[in-house]
Amino acid sequence: MTTTQPGIRHHRSEGPIDGKLLRTVCGLFVTGVTVITSGTGEQASGTTVNSFTSVSLDPSLVLFCLHKDSRMRQVVEETGAYAVNFLTGRQEQVAWAFAGRHTATLASVDHHLSATGVPVLSRAMAYLSCRLVNAFAGGDHTIFVGEVVELGVPCPDQDPLIFFRGSMGSLEEEQRGTHPIFDG
Repeated sequence: MTTTQPGIRHHRSEGPIDGKLLRTVCGLFVTGVTVITSGTGEQASGTTVNSFTSVSLDPSLVLFCLHKDSRMRQVVEETGAYAVNFLTGRQEQVAWAFAGRHTATLASVDHHLSATGVPVLSRAMAYLSCRLVNAFAGGDHTIFVGEVVELGVPCPDQDPLIFFRGSMGSLEEEQRGTHPIFDG
């Protein structure tokens, strides 16, 4: 049986699945919202992503994905390190500031340097500082795998910022309209 949006029940296709349909279905999976920071000096920057996951505890590996045309892809590759900053429910403005091609500068948010030399958002709920282990092509994205070399939980009593059905909000907040996250 094939149906179309918004009442998607089942969809079978002889060819590739439509990207918009896939985004709609994947939007039903609740994720956290992170800002990936990387680079040093004037090259230091950040971008908002929700494509983050842990991979392995031994060794401690995590991954995230960036669009192949992302302005941050080259920064992460050249720096060889990145930080994953888990945002609190009160940091939606920070998430929007780092979303898209033209984003906020790190000078506009409190930050400090991690063990890998990349910036960490000082008011994030938690962070992981990672050494880049590998990067893989994954369709129209690059998959970055990093080994965690430092971590911290500066704001442990905060609720996370979440992404669900195309919008961001805190766990206790009712989700608002749809605003896609752009991965820089």
